[in-house]
Amino acid sequence: MDKKQLGYYLLLLFLLISCKGANSNYWLMSLPKPWTLNSNQVTEILSEFQNKFPEFNERLKAINIWRIGTPYGLYVLGEEVEPDTDPLLRIDSSDCTVHVLTSLAFSSSSSWGEARKNMVKLHYKPDNDSSINPTYQSRWHFTSDRILNNPYTTDITRSVAQQSQLKSIKIILNKQHNGKEFLNINWTSDQLIYFIPTKNIDLSILSNLPSVCGVAFVRSSYFAKGIVIAHEGVLIDNKELIHASSNDKKTVSVEFSEYIINSDGSPKFDGVIFYSFNEVN
Repeated sequence: MDKKQLGYYLLLLFLLISCKGANSNYWLMSLPKPWTLNSNQVTEILSEFQNKFPEFNERLKAINIWRIGTPYGLYVLGEEVEPDTDPLLRIDSSDCTVHVLTSLAFSSSSSWGEARKNMVKLHYKPDNDSSINPTYQSRWHFTSDRILNNPYTTDITRSVAQQSQLKSIKIILNKQHNGKEFLNINWTSDQLIYFIPTKNIDLSILSNLPSVCGVAFVRSSYFAKGIVIAHEGVLIDNKELIHASSNDKKTVSVEFSEYIINSDGSPKFDGVIFYSFNEVN
């Protein structure tokens, strides 16, 4: 076993220990890889997740750990009709946002069918009559918009950092500097978004985070496109980031404090937004 493999297994062991219950941890380690399963097999396992991890946050942790290794694919969810015929729900491939939303949908469900319904609630905005119909137009296309306005995510950035540690950006989402829409969806939104510059992230901030939360990475060069967020993932126990990595071509777990800094010591991103998860019902 080489150093990289040993490091992976030690990290997996740490993550498993962070989930309560030794028997449940052994069970989690014994599960087949999620990307090899069909929908009926996923249903059987989701029901077991509910039994072995009855507390929502512990279940969300466990499902995130289970999904480490999932092959990477960009923009792999759709509405199953034109203009995006990709499936509403899948477990065989993931990008960063798909990982977050799918893990939340699975953690809130005891079957594939229920997870599919919950994914619609997570991934799409309600109509004027409060009904939710999965269309390309109604999708939560912008992560910062979803964090601020989706009922199943709550922005906690300002509650975990002091005012002096924050920055903000007033932006019209989806409006580029040339006045054109970035995505042709006939939608823009004026928003004031707070974030923590990478250089300000310290132990005092991390210690204020819940045991599992979302983290979205801000890139200021995207502002001219009407976009704030470049990447996102799930942070476990204030230290381990689970995310779908385009570089590694799979979902991985890495040390958060190492991930946010480049090898030359410069920040990888301009800042972060932290958000908590709410169980879908």
